[in-house]
Amino acid sequence: MIIFLIAILIAVFAAVVSYWNPKISAVMSVLAVLMAIPYSPFASLILAIAILNVVSLLAIRRNQIVGVDYAIIALMSLATVYSFITSNLAELLLLFVVVSTPTYLLVMIGEERLNVEIGIKYVTFMVLATVLFIIGAVTLYHAHLTQDLSLYAIGFVALLLGLALEVGIAPLHEWVPDVFESANPIAVSVIASLAKFVPFIVAYKVLMATATLAATQILLILAVISAISMFIGNIGALTAKSASRILAYSTIANMGYILATFAAITAPKEFVYYAIAGGLLQLFVNAFGKIGFFNAVKDGSSSFNAYLLSFSFIGLPPLMGFWSKLFIIYALVFSNFLWLAIILVLNSAISVPYYLRLVRLVGTGWKFSITNTVTLFCALAMLVTLVPPSWFLELVVGGFR
Repeated sequence: MIIFLIAILIAVFAAVVSYWNPKISAVMSVLAVLMAIPYSPFASLILAIAILNVVSLLAIRRNQIVGVDYAIIALMSLATVYSFITSNLAELLLLFVVVSTPTYLLVMIGEERLNVEIGIKYVTFMVLATVLFIIGAVTLYHAHLTQDLSLYAIGFVALLLGLALEVGIAPLHEWVPDVFESANPIAVSVIASLAKFVPFIVAYKVLMATATLAATQILLILAVISAISMFIGNIGALTAKSASRILAYSTIANMGYILATFAAITAPKEFVYYAIAGGLLQLFVNAFGKIGFFNAVKDGSSSFNAYLLSFSFIGLPPLMGFWSKLFIIYALVFSNFLWLAIILVLNSAISVPYYLRLVRLVGTGWKFSITNTVTLFCALAMLVTLVPPSWFLELVVGGFR
């Protein structure tokens, strides 16, 4: 805990130093994140996402908050790593706020001026999401202690609504296409990657601590919502014209895949761990993929990078996206949600045309630049699972036991 506090102080000091020298701020921010690595191998993957985010921010010319944005990434990364370690409700909810709030500023970054209009729209949705999520989590814990099933249902619905608004799960996804298309692609890459982990990790831990077999009917509703999000996301991406809008609907579909893992929350522990491992691995697929693609939207990329990212999103073996979906499907099948597993496979097939079209839109050819370099490393990250990721499953068991 002391190490994390020191790292946070370094990140805060990095924001102050940015007014004199943004480069020193960047170095201090990376140092702050590095301090978290000894706590968990999970931190190494988050560190990779954080560094890619920091480097990609260099591509924004005349960035209005240059230097401060590096410190923001560091704070969000530290909060993400610590959320994986702690099980304390108060700490988890605080970490949720710490990750969500900085995105209010990041979404407004522009080349010439702050994009206040899109910021207001985004902040409105996020504030409502935060309030609902916190109310839902606290209510679930109280309902679990008092064994009040009616109160439990209310808390579950509030938590689900807050989560759906926060990450962009259909049908509460209205802000996603507009924000993803109107905001700066690099700023969006942070919101679409690093900011997605903590809401799901906190929701996993809250539901694992409070779920009972009596929640089966509520889980069925959740499963239906995840299927709706998959279809709306993938069909929306098929009809979208711009690359940014395709990526927005792709995110909605991916959030549906991850939400499906909550259907297994009352299953035997073995399958719960597979579900969470699949969900978190899909979050990493989404994170590396969105950073890579949004950097490509900014300045183009080679077709090799774009194909590797697309094939992982589609779920081709042995790329990361294959293993994440395999873990999710395995957990769903053995949790009596075979129909949801079939829908997930069907939606993966539906996504093939628009991911291949995305390659044609952003695969403009290789040229040396910050964005091309970031996209290359994101594409290579999809090869981490060339060795079957049983190590990732063990990591999840250790973090959620």
